[in-house]
Amino acid sequence: MIYLQLFWSFFQIGLFSIGGGYAAMPLIQHQVVDLHGWLTMSQFADIITISGMTPGPIAINAATFVGEQICGLPGALVATAGCVFPSCVIVMTLAWLYYKYRSLEILQGILLGLRPAVVAMIASAGLSLVFLALFAGGVLPSSLDQVDWIAAGIFVGCLVVLRRWKTDPIAVMAGAGVAGWILYSIF
Repeated sequence: MIYLQLFWSFFQIGLFSIGGGYAAMPLIQHQVVDLHGWLTMSQFADIITISGMTPGPIAINAATFVGEQICGLPGALVATAGCVFPSCVIVMTLAWLYYKYRSLEILQGILLGLRPAVVAMIASAGLSLVFLALFAGGVLPSSLDQVDWIAAGIFVGCLVVLRRWKTDPIAVMAGAGVAGWILYSIF
């Protein structure tokens, strides 16, 4: 029964996640943390971090890691298949339709209309991760005592380094890890 639930959950995620892996994060969080309670928010954040660092599509990596956490290798295979299956069917159908009707103005309008929704979903995923990293419980704090000031400092430092010096993001991630290890060891 758990395999069917895993497949169906990730089938829905694969079906409704338009815009890439980061846009799917709120959907994955809803299914895995909120609806089924398979993972805690902290475990979910860890899986999202690992999914972003490993090669490959983030949503598929997340599905694989979540499935593995819940049911081992069979769960990983089922969750990954559930995530990939609707995309394959949709892409093949859309490719056929696009090549057949690509000159229609209404099709271009539909594609332009999807852009704001994709941006909103990616922003939602990013804000969820920022709140989880900087605030206790992942929600806006009622007082400044609930802010993780070390994480906030590392976050701001990384933003400055990335924007001002255009440093390689992998080097920034490694530097943030070292800084976190040192600062959390001291404080």
